[in-house]
Amino acid sequence: MTELAIRVQGLSKLYRIGERQRYKSLREIIMRTLAAPFRAGERHPPETIWALDDVSFEVMRGEVLGVIGRNGAGKSTLLKILSRITEPTRGRVEVYGRVGSLLEVGTGFHPELTGRENIYLNGAILGMKRAEIERKFDEIVAFAEVERFLDTPVKHFSTGMYLRLAFAVAAHLEPEILLVDEVLAVGDASFQKKCLGKMEQVGQEGRTVVFVSHSMSAVTRLCGRGLLLDAGRVMLDGLADQVAATYMRSDLGTTAARRWDDASKAPGDESVRLRAVRIRTREGTVTDVVDIDDPVAVEMEYDVLRPGEVLVPNLHFFNEEGTCVFVLHDSDPVWRRRGRPAGRYISKAWIPGNLLAEGTLVVGAAVSKHNPLVIHFFERDAVAFQVVDNSATVSARGDYAGFMPGLVRPLVPWETDFAPIGDPRGVAPEERGR
Repeated sequence: MTELAIRVQGLSKLYRIGERQRYKSLREIIMRTLAAPFRAGERHPPETIWALDDVSFEVMRGEVLGVIGRNGAGKSTLLKILSRITEPTRGRVEVYGRVGSLLEVGTGFHPELTGRENIYLNGAILGMKRAEIERKFDEIVAFAEVERFLDTPVKHFSTGMYLRLAFAVAAHLEPEILLVDEVLAVGDASFQKKCLGKMEQVGQEGRTVVFVSHSMSAVTRLCGRGLLLDAGRVMLDGLADQVAATYMRSDLGTTAARRWDDASKAPGDESVRLRAVRIRTREGTVTDVVDIDDPVAVEMEYDVLRPGEVLVPNLHFFNEEGTCVFVLHDSDPVWRRRGRPAGRYISKAWIPGNLLAEGTLVVGAAVSKHNPLVIHFFERDAVAFQVVDNSATVSARGDYAGFMPGLVRPLVPWETDFAPIGDPRGVAPEERGR
């Protein structure tokens, strides 16, 4: 039977905005009490906000949970309560096991102590014996890559050094539950890869990870389960890739399929009207999540109302920043440069696997006419879908785990020739025989 690691029931946290939290003198308290009857009609309640509002969920031992949401959704507040840094206003939290947390860079470090002393300090805070810390000491230092500065006070560390040591301590001192907040926001690509690998290892060892991140690729690659928070409430709890896709769509207001049943209100004119746009898998299923190595089809359904028009259906693909990634024009030889009879048409464009980069793509659907150019309709945000680059797939990512920039991510053939040093086969062809 799977053991419970964390249980959260009806968790709520209220913050007062704008109130200055300071101690009052005895004189202030007495004067305020005496003046209270004269202020009965005054109503100036402080502005409040529920950072968390009736949040409930459970995490099982060995589970890796990704928590996502907008800034201010309550993610960091949740981790602070789980770490016992902050008290909840209402609700109950049960944590079964020793907790290691990395909520901010260098959380729990004393700036005047050296890196070596902070490792022992953090281990003691976790309740570990000196022998346990010493057994892990060399591994922590090697992971953090701070050997040269080990006996330097950490207040002199760079942000990157601080982060590497903080993560190494949190992950290696054998906590049964690891809480991590945006550790991938700082650090170079190789360090990000090490962090991902270590967190994955922690989960495989039967320990629990709760990982807060704005990186959807990191969440979908690392976590099996996702929790979406919005305005302090749990909006969705399910498979990580599905939760990530829902989150990305929620900002854009689009879906994997849209239909216009009322022709009079559909985009278009007296020549052609858009009726539907869909994202389909190769099996024909409408979907909003696509693996990076799978082909995906964008299907546009439209009515031609005026016969004889030479029409060009086209699709425009935009990334999350609004940059146009590419545009596709209908190249079907059956209808190219040919007038179309009136009727219902479904045009489908297939995008091969290992072409798109991971992230959300918004698709704009249009039908136009050339010579002269006439745009009959252009629905800019027709549909959207999420491309997920999972570690199990074969993609251009390979073994690299960090952020990969670029509008597209094609998987292209690679070839490597090798010859030992001194072997004439290692000389360029044009140099051989000279």
